[in-house]
Amino acid sequence: MNKPSNKMHKKIVTTDKAPAPVGPYSQAVWAGNLLFLSGQIAIDPTTGDIVLDNIEAETHQVMKNIEAVLNTAGLTFENVVKASIFLNDMNDFSSVNVVYGSYFNANTAPARECVEVAKLPKGVNVEISIIAFTE
Repeated sequence: MNKPSNKMHKKIVTTDKAPAPVGPYSQAVWAGNLLFLSGQIAIDPTTGDIVLDNIEAETHQVMKNIEAVLNTAGLTFENVVKASIFLNDMNDFSSVNVVYGSYFNANTAPARECVEVAKLPKGVNVEISIIAFTE
């Protein structure tokens, strides 16, 4: 388990079950009892391929990547308090929302925003970042 001690400090979380960073950033960082997870895109960590079959499959891969990092930190989707969704096309919102929503309990879902952006890394259609906590 990669949970930090009660002292306020920064601790890096890494796992080979999610895509490795492709730049100067970490998969996730603990800051006290908050976990800040970098934006995830639909890279299959076992093959390195980008999943672009359809927006649903792409979103599922993003959520699986998030789940892998959360689990490495000893957390689940129930610990997520904030999510940010970035879409290339807001017309995909409904499909992304259905897949995203299937990973959360509707009664305890996190706060969230969803914005359309001009372009995302590697030509993907969706990127999601989250903030989670532990007590």
